[in-house]
Amino acid sequence: MRILVISDVHANLVALEAVLAAAEGEWERVWFLGDLVGYGPNPNECVERLRALDPLALSGNHDWAVLGKLDTEDFNSEARHAVYWTRRVLSEENRLYLESLAPRRVEERFTLAHASPRHPVWEYILDLPTALDNFGYFDTPYCLVGHSHVPLLFVLDEAANELNYFAVGHGDAVSLDQHRFILNPGGVGQPRDGDPRAAYALLDDETLQWEFRRVAYDVAETQRRMRELKMPRRLIERLEHGL
Repeated sequence: MRILVISDVHANLVALEAVLAAAEGEWERVWFLGDLVGYGPNPNECVERLRALDPLALSGNHDWAVLGKLDTEDFNSEARHAVYWTRRVLSEENRLYLESLAPRRVEERFTLAHASPRHPVWEYILDLPTALDNFGYFDTPYCLVGHSHVPLLFVLDEAANELNYFAVGHGDAVSLDQHRFILNPGGVGQPRDGDPRAAYALLDDETLQWEFRRVAYDVAETQRRMRELKMPRRLIERLEHGL
């Protein structure tokens, strides 16, 4: 089965629609790794769009914050502003959908966690020591995570006792048939690797092929919607820089 793997939409409907258009006809199922809301201007529309795809979906730390399940003390002021605004505008039906999602699931050979298998709601896997620790917290060969908004992979060769890290770009592909992996498709709605294009991945769970993808979207349109809502300037400007 071909799977569209996406994460960290963050209420950016324009970016989400660009990903769905770019990947049209290439997938049979959607796996979503959390943070559907927060930061962006279209939380209700993004929840409804994802729900219509009947995905396997997780919740993330921003989803939890909007639901009141996570203290926003560790959020910066702009993120807190977006959380409080989202709470006011989110419909009850969409709130209940977010409430139904867990931050971690296991799907056959794949563990899915928003942030990490060790701390599913909030831990960034961005370096080798953190990745190595987390390999001990899942039993499947593969773990898919989001949260950092950075497309990357960690590969553990258990026979050689060797762990490697790879930053990746559009079109980079990897075969998952030999080692254990932690993979991050990157962020749809707020990339943070210096590339403003929306990031996603395609997975074939039968041939075990994983491909990283990027697609440009109308950043200016998302920014226009955010300005109309008087959202924080930093949240608006960072989109065009992929930071």
